[in-house]
Amino acid sequence: MKKYFYLLTAALFLSGSTLFANGLSLNSLGPRALGMGGAMVGLANDYTTIYWNPAGLRNLSGTYIGGYFTGIMPMGTYKYDAAGIDAETKSNIYPAPGLIGHWQCMLSDKGTVGLGVYVPAGLGAEWDGADFTAFAGGQNLNWSSQVGVINISPAFAYQLSDQLALGFAVNIFYGMFDMENGSSGAQYEESSSGFGYGVTLGAHFKVNEMISLGASFRTKTDVKMSGEAKNPGMALVPAAMGGPYPTKSDFDRDVSWPMWIGGGVAVKPVEGLTLALDVQYSQWSESEKEFQTEFDNAGWAAVTGATGDDKFILKWEDATQIRFGAEYMVNEMITVRGGFYTDPAPAPDETYNFLFPSIDYNGITGGASINISGVVVDLGAEYLIGSERDIAPTTENVPGKHNMNIFAFSIGTGFAIK
Repeated sequence: MKKYFYLLTAALFLSGSTLFANGLSLNSLGPRALGMGGAMVGLANDYTTIYWNPAGLRNLSGTYIGGYFTGIMPMGTYKYDAAGIDAETKSNIYPAPGLIGHWQCMLSDKGTVGLGVYVPAGLGAEWDGADFTAFAGGQNLNWSSQVGVINISPAFAYQLSDQLALGFAVNIFYGMFDMENGSSGAQYEESSSGFGYGVTLGAHFKVNEMISLGASFRTKTDVKMSGEAKNPGMALVPAAMGGPYPTKSDFDRDVSWPMWIGGGVAVKPVEGLTLALDVQYSQWSESEKEFQTEFDNAGWAAVTGATGDDKFILKWEDATQIRFGAEYMVNEMITVRGGFYTDPAPAPDETYNFLFPSIDYNGITGGASINISGVVVDLGAEYLIGSERDIAPTTENVPGKHNMNIFAFSIGTGFAIK
């Protein structure tokens, strides 16, 4: 029985091998930010500032509604010679759209109100079951996963002085997670969803016409997930071990997004050119220690609790991203962008697994805006180059050679309401 649940745990790890860009958050939100390497905290001057730095709402004028579509294509690989596995993820595109608006507060000319509905986290993976028959009792079963978070975010910013603006946003997270995997000849499935709440605080300071500074703080957000798991293998547990058990059980699992701090500077050295530099810190050590799954069915709880398979041990470490972006207005019609950033892996070798992949990335980005008769279309793209990890086996990881590259593109537009 212990062997059966060891294989089940391996299956759970394998099924989610490209769930997230790195950790539980997308790296860039919005086509302009995507093109500038996500260096937006100090710049903070388009509608996605609700996410990056809500104080930046005061850099915007009038009433405006902007929307975008982002597509994310993870390309993961896993090779483990001991099990005869050499696998690649299928080339699926996972959507991450957003719709954000802002308008001047009617009660004060120093206040700006905003409302955003967007996806700050979400990816997925689908593997060819033929590559994982070693973990599925020789059978070709389904292996897929998909996760998404929708954030409803009302925001407000206030102009405290000619140079300083402060802002805040409320983050209402709705998380969704679906998974299929095969283990020891059984098709495991689960689906869950839940809510979580947090706050983003921001400040933006204009030193002069050339230089601006920004700072942003996002609280840790716990999303309480509830759902149903299915495992026909539970009906095969012998009576001597308390079985058979039902093939379905409800469960609860808390998933956390970390406390995040960002600081940035934007400089306009010459006419038409903007340079931006951000440092962004995620406190993974306080949110990704371990995930506990609480099964409602007593039999499921007893068996997984006895073997330790009701826990995902992570022990992630804090990580800091360095982001650089540039923007140049060629003429009144065309603006071009480029960027680069580093994204270190928070997961140590000792707990590395497929459910929460963690790769060191270097991100190369680019984009443009096209203004045609007052209608602006924003385009952005990035390619994350992963560094292969060769993981030696421990009691809490999945060994082998792991890597992932990610391509993302985004297109957006908006319009002013007069």
